[in-house]
Amino acid sequence: MPFKTMGLADPLVRGILATGYTAPTDIQSQAIPAILAGKDIIGCAQTGTGKTAAFVLPMLHRLETVPQVTKKTRTRILVVTPTRELAVQIEQAVRGYGRYMNLRTIAVYGGTKIETQIKFLRKGVDVVVATPGRLLDLIQRGSVNLSMVEVLVLDEADRMFDMGFINDVRKIVAELPAERQTLLFSATMPKEIKKLTESIQKSPVMIQIGRQQNPIETITQHIFPVSKNQKMDLLLHLIEREDMGSVLVFSRTKHGADKICRKLNQNYVEAVAIHSNRTQGQRLKALDGFKRGRYQVMVATDIAARGINIQGISHVVNFDVPAFAEDYIHRIGRTGRAAATGDAMTFVSEDEVNNLRKIERFIERTFEPRMAEGFAYTHRVTLETKPRTDGKKSKPGSSQRKRMKSQGTGQSHKPKAQDGPKDRSTESRKKSRQQSPAKKKSGFKRAGKKPSPKAAGPKTAKINCESVGK
Repeated sequence: MPFKTMGLADPLVRGILATGYTAPTDIQSQAIPAILAGKDIIGCAQTGTGKTAAFVLPMLHRLETVPQVTKKTRTRILVVTPTRELAVQIEQAVRGYGRYMNLRTIAVYGGTKIETQIKFLRKGVDVVVATPGRLLDLIQRGSVNLSMVEVLVLDEADRMFDMGFINDVRKIVAELPAERQTLLFSATMPKEIKKLTESIQKSPVMIQIGRQQNPIETITQHIFPVSKNQKMDLLLHLIEREDMGSVLVFSRTKHGADKICRKLNQNYVEAVAIHSNRTQGQRLKALDGFKRGRYQVMVATDIAARGINIQGISHVVNFDVPAFAEDYIHRIGRTGRAAATGDAMTFVSEDEVNNLRKIERFIERTFEPRMAEGFAYTHRVTLETKPRTDGKKSKPGSSQRKRMKSQGTGQSHKPKAQDGPKDRSTESRKKSRQQSPAKKKSGFKRAGKKPSPKAAGPKTAKINCESVGK
């Protein structure tokens, strides 16, 4: 079914065709008619299946075909999303699809001057795309009026739960009219999100595309066993030997991302790093440079796993195996988007085998290890899971939220010593101490311990990767 036959407004159809799209994806084919009919929906689909357009297109159709109640421009559409990058990209999608419409939109998020956003909001906007923290700040200042919101969109709801934004979302919902349309989109659907939908939606239509645990079929997954100290050499080897046009590398830590970026640039690979320590301007400049092909490689932490929606990423490299299986799905979902093909490569060292097994259980698949042709391995890394030595049986993998909950509330209890015959030498030492006279206390007062001078931390190595903040 082409977009022309879905009943969308003519200016919107022109905007869709101008972006190069002609036919909707599965999630769009099912979600758009339901949204146009005014129903609340829960859209659950794999990463990279076109969820953004599934809610942007019908909400723009509403703005074009349903006149606003007042003459003064009021916020009619509110989109709440967990990260700055997602907020920017959704707002860009609104501008792109609505290029032939008369509308005002803004993305509000932290890391930028709030005064500029307040000034723009005062002039009146049709669509606000916001992260929860900054939106609550604007609400408390009385700088945004949400009393006329007709459609609320919660994008990446599971990620908002992971990042601890659910209570913020409830506060935002309390500021909205009771009579509204609520659309919720998510890659996975944990129990906590289901509870949220029960309190904020009315008889929602559930749209499920594919299985939540599976990556999209256009992604080819590769597992490379390699020692930790050879991962950097392997990455450089693959970039040189493989046809890797646009590469997204995931690191577990910010320091690791900077280190990888520095090593790549030292070996004449154009690379840039993006993580939470970078300013919003630096992050946007990095994304723009990566999109335009200025950088062949972008190194990111998991904060960007849901916030990068760039067409044409040929390879995703998991430099570190993610601790949670869900993060693996979101990481590799950055490639193979919009029916394109992509490759996902994961480097696995000896101490990461258990994390790999969690991923295999989660997606119900066993990986065959691959050796890089022509690479000089120092030693062979085996992916066999080592048996536990504490006598306990290994438990099957559980979801990320259950693990986090158990880690947060679990308490370790030391086993009580069993009653039994005491060691005779211990008994004799106790008896001798009881019989010996008590030592006379010294008349000198023990000097207080002098506070040790503040230890100087290691000097931070200067990052040689090209600074996007310059």
